[in-house]
Amino acid sequence: MMSGPSVPMKIRKRSSRTLFGLPLYDVAMGPDLEKGEVRGHARGIIAIGDMATGVIAIAGLAKGGIAIGGLALGVIPIGGVAVGLLTLGGCAVGALAIGGLAIGIKAIDGLAIGYWANGGLPITLGR
Repeated sequence: MMSGPSVPMKIRKRSSRTLFGLPLYDVAMGPDLEKGEVRGHARGIIAIGDMATGVIAIAGLAKGGIAIGGLALGVIPIGGVAVGLLTLGGCAVGALAIGGLAIGIKAIDGLAIGYWANGGLPITLGR
């Protein structure tokens, strides 16, 4: 039996309590066709979604203090590609970078490029 096109599931949950003007938690996954959103963008102290911005952000594209995701941008990003201050990821770029490809002032792991570099193939710059 054939069925019609499936509609992707959307999840939206937001705390009624706020801190510094942000909800304590916000979850936004999937499209919201009424609002014209193709992807859910969560914004809150704890943000979880397709895209997330928050103190703690977990998403495919995560931005925040502690960011966890495929592309993570923040103070402490953890992800496939991590860019920030203290980074951990497959490709990590930051002041302290730990990852398969680590680029930073202090770079550690596989291919490490930095002022101080340690790893399988360290490339030291500027010394």
